[in-house]
Amino acid sequence: MINYQIAKKILKKSIIKIKDEKIKSVNSLNRVASANIYSRIDYPSGNNAAFDGFAINSKDTKNINKKINQKFKIIGSIAAGARPFKKIVKRFDAVEIMTGGIIPKGFDTIIPIEKIVFSPSIKNRKYILINKKVDKFNHVRFKGSDYKKNEIVLEKNSIIQPNHILTFKTLGIKNISVKKKINILFFSTGNEISNQDNTPDWKVRNSNCHYIKNLDQNFLFNFKNGGILRDSHQKVFKTKITKMLKSSTDIIITSGAVSAGKFDFVPDVIRSFKLSNIFKGVAIRPGKPVLFARIKDKQKVIFGLPGNPMSSAACFRFFVYPYIANVMGISEEKPISAILKNDFIKKKNFTRFAKSKLNTTKNGKIEVEILKGQESFRIKSFVKSNIWAVLPAGRSKFKKGQIVDCFFPNHINQSLI
Repeated sequence: MINYQIAKKILKKSIIKIKDEKIKSVNSLNRVASANIYSRIDYPSGNNAAFDGFAINSKDTKNINKKINQKFKIIGSIAAGARPFKKIVKRFDAVEIMTGGIIPKGFDTIIPIEKIVFSPSIKNRKYILINKKVDKFNHVRFKGSDYKKNEIVLEKNSIIQPNHILTFKTLGIKNISVKKKINILFFSTGNEISNQDNTPDWKVRNSNCHYIKNLDQNFLFNFKNGGILRDSHQKVFKTKITKMLKSSTDIIITSGAVSAGKFDFVPDVIRSFKLSNIFKGVAIRPGKPVLFARIKDKQKVIFGLPGNPMSSAACFRFFVYPYIANVMGISEEKPISAILKNDFIKKKNFTRFAKSKLNTTKNGKIEVEILKGQESFRIKSFVKSNIWAVLPAGRSKFKKGQIVDCFFPNHINQSLI
């Protein structure tokens, strides 16, 4: 049995290669950019008004006497999205303009509508009256002030979020290059596993499969359910691996049959293939029997997760997902640091993944409470939790007030960064 840090190093040096593909930017949610994405245009595409009001030439106000109103003739109106204004602009002209309207040549500043005085009256608007100098470029949004043409919008290896898609659409970025999604083939194992709703006491409902399947959008993979491998299915499993080597499947994940019991056949079957890297058993709780293997000279790997629900969930979160992220080129997750709210004791030489509850105090501090019911078969505490607290090997006692690292169970920490 190896420690968690060594297991992570083995995962990092066992990376498989994933190809890129071109997709429509509007369909890129949760995909990983495989190249820098650049703006195709200047944005805004022209100087435009930041407020509803009137555009004038600031030079026309240079010598205005505060005691005498200067009339500026209203020569038209410009709405957002209107075609370019083509009238010839003369001295002391003004044009009504709406927010987002393109400012015509000859004008360089905006007076907000709230500050406008009309002449001869508000109902008969022929002129606006100005009795003081107006600064240049008031309430003007400049061309390219947000994005310049060819400026980087999103860097390579970033996970694409809805705010990025909004930006792609705004900037006219239609197609982008992304990493292909990893294809996962999942097998549940054991005679006790059932897909039936009504099960006898000696059966177990197939929950691990559905949990991992429903993480696919958050954790960047395509999921295929391979079904249930029964206790006598050693040959069936070997055949499945052989077929996987010639298929588009990148990763096989099994749940169960990785410990040391009579019917735990997964490790022996996997070892019958030529492997370049493998570990079996890591000093963690829950999930100690976890297995990883990379097929030699193939871009294929296998994870064997324990069968208990919490062991399976924890091992996916802290072994499978970091592996996927590394393959995709995503930077390593940063933990959320939180103040421990209660004492906790664990085995000194084990890393502990603890079902926990994250919250904030009235003065803005982030606290984490390690919940009761940490056994790997208990799911009630998982329902109550919203975070995994990771307690490293090397110490057994963790006291209230200490800082611990935390990771969200169902989506990645980078979503907060």
